[in-house]
Amino acid sequence: MSPRIILIELIVWTTYCINELMTSKDRLEWKGILTRFVPVGICLVAVMQWRSYRKKSAERIARQWEIDCYCMLPLRTVSRWWGWIADIQLPEFLRPLVYGLYSNTFGVKLSEALHEDLRSYPSLADFFARPLKNGIRKIDNNSSLVSPCDGTVLHFGTIHTGEIEQVKGVTYSLEKFLGENTWNNNNTNSKDYRTSLLHKTHEENTLYQCVIYLAPGDYHRFHSPAEWKPTHRRHFHGELLSVSPRIAKWVPGLFCLNERAVYLGSWEHGFFSYTAVGATNVGTIKVYCDKTLHTNFPKNTIRCKDICLGSNVTLKKGDAFGEFRMGSTIVLVFEAPVNFQFTVLPGDHVLMGQSLGQVGQQKFVDRIQKPPRQISRAS
Repeated sequence: MSPRIILIELIVWTTYCINELMTSKDRLEWKGILTRFVPVGICLVAVMQWRSYRKKSAERIARQWEIDCYCMLPLRTVSRWWGWIADIQLPEFLRPLVYGLYSNTFGVKLSEALHEDLRSYPSLADFFARPLKNGIRKIDNNSSLVSPCDGTVLHFGTIHTGEIEQVKGVTYSLEKFLGENTWNNNNTNSKDYRTSLLHKTHEENTLYQCVIYLAPGDYHRFHSPAEWKPTHRRHFHGELLSVSPRIAKWVPGLFCLNERAVYLGSWEHGFFSYTAVGATNVGTIKVYCDKTLHTNFPKNTIRCKDICLGSNVTLKKGDAFGEFRMGSTIVLVFEAPVNFQFTVLPGDHVLMGQSLGQVGQQKFVDRIQKPPRQISRAS
């Protein structure tokens, strides 16, 4: 959480407190305001102190005790309060100031928004999940796979084993990430989890993955990257750790620790999964075809919940799929022929609908390696 995000939070928070204090009629209401907001301030200070410590030890992988300490921070409490604060309806006169500060800080392209008048967004969460103008994003229909969102490519590649990279040199477990394979009846006798996911074992197919991080200034609705059918949803009630590139390089298994909604199904080449990963300050993950999904609950809820979506949902390339109420990460794990090639590089900033990969093309090695874009380190 950068100082600028905290400043924006405090503006929203202070505005609400002033409105409450102006309408307070007795000491009990004043006491209620203090007991509700002082713990939030303490949580914010704790998070800032931890991130200061992290900055001093940024060039190495976290030890287990450090991960345990990180998980002990009240990040879920902070995130729930932040989600609540972000949903507060701001006075109309204050909206241009708050949203303008946010836009200038994180480089939001207001000209792309469907509603350019900042006063039309009742809350910061509504502004964050703003829709874009029709036609502002072009879908590459010549590609097998397109980007599901605006964001930065953290990592991609072929999955050879049960351990896969979240960023270069830092891995996570595929089985822990997706959970027990209870949905594919084709490979119930396979002892290898990776192989058990494959639908077309008689063909020369393999598994691939792609990780895309949404920075605070990015468009935060996500879409379908291909024509596919989600048939199962698995919701993991995990931690709400930051998923910024800096933290992803530091915490092994980060995506397995965090709360996430995993959608499992198939496309023309076999197995396909689409995962929306929660993070610090992500108040809500919404999926339009799954009204039963509710995220960012208290930590004492069940660890994992599965539902069957049936076979009635079919998504086409570019179809709206859901939205983050604050930023996070999309992880694609899918089956494709061995001649599938990615058309991006790590560090590339991609737009929704832009080509991610193509089946049957020459290996993509001719692009000049360019330095990765400077990525915001917030959340």
